[in-house]
Amino acid sequence: MIRRRKIATAVSVVALASTLLTGFSTGANAAARPSWCGPKKVTVGLTDGYGGNSWRLVTTAAGKAEVAKCSSVTKLLYADGQGNTQKAISDINSMVAKGVKALVVFPDAGKAILPALRKAHAAGVVTVPYRVKPGGVAGKDYDLFVGADFVTDGKNWGNWIKKNFPDGANILFLSGPAGNSQGVDERTGFESVLKGSKYVYLGEQPFEVTNWNPATTQQVLSAAIAKYPKIDVIVSDFGPSLVGALPEFAKSGRSIPSLVTSDGNVLGCFWKDNHAANADFKLMTVATGNDNVRLAIQQAVARATGGKVPTDTMFKAPMFEDSVSGKPHTVQCNRAISGDLYLSAQMSGADQQKLLK
Repeated sequence: MIRRRKIATAVSVVALASTLLTGFSTGANAAARPSWCGPKKVTVGLTDGYGGNSWRLVTTAAGKAEVAKCSSVTKLLYADGQGNTQKAISDINSMVAKGVKALVVFPDAGKAILPALRKAHAAGVVTVPYRVKPGGVAGKDYDLFVGADFVTDGKNWGNWIKKNFPDGANILFLSGPAGNSQGVDERTGFESVLKGSKYVYLGEQPFEVTNWNPATTQQVLSAAIAKYPKIDVIVSDFGPSLVGALPEFAKSGRSIPSLVTSDGNVLGCFWKDNHAANADFKLMTVATGNDNVRLAIQQAVARATGGKVPTDTMFKAPMFEDSVSGKPHTVQCNRAISGDLYLSAQMSGADQQKLLK
């Protein structure tokens, strides 16, 4: 009941994120400042193309926590594009107009955001897109892209599918906004492993578009269940958003299929509650990657404040759960906290829980 309620309210968490971050002033102790925090005083901007799910709430809080380590950041401003590309572009332009010296951007719409990034960079703002590739050239259109190794995520999923479905499988892949590079890279990764016509890809190609929105995901998956009588594996890069729709399989008299995805507490608890009654329901996850933003913050703040620039430029998410092998972890579930949280994150489950208050 609690988990279902939290998923239902996930689309409104951006309002909470905005109140947490807009006008934030850091209270970090200068004596404890990390090497990437230089002496110059700056305002930092953080923007999302779409901020309306629990993953973004934890991620923006992780970004806030990272910024708070640097006493040279006097203010952190946050803006949510709400899934509207034009608003996301306007948010970037607005940050520049407000005088931010470092700007970290989640460019959900990909290349459509590039002109705004280029404009910010040309205005002298340290501009660091992360997670989703915006196109363009680092050093020319923006300072640095801090990506995540989504191709390897895809390969990890593909290897698991190949091991557990050696004779082939019908695969349904769900990702975020149309054209997002995360989904494209993941597809490249698992398709490079799953060779031959015995692996059949269902639905829209290269992936079904969900905007990483639980409500949209439920609509897409419900339609797929009605359309395809045999789905062996669901691949998704936002696993918790599937929970509301997975019971539709039982309503159709079918077992929930295997799921390879990113982790989430609600998903782990759902698996523990339902796998015994669903013979085909196996689960493998990679860490959901909330901490990708921390590296992007470090890179941007270091450049803007005159700190030591980190050597790492790519976030590497580890494998997290496997219900079959139990490695590196069995499926995790913490019923003392909300389902909308991520046990693979650097931030503890208890601290994540405080965000929801």
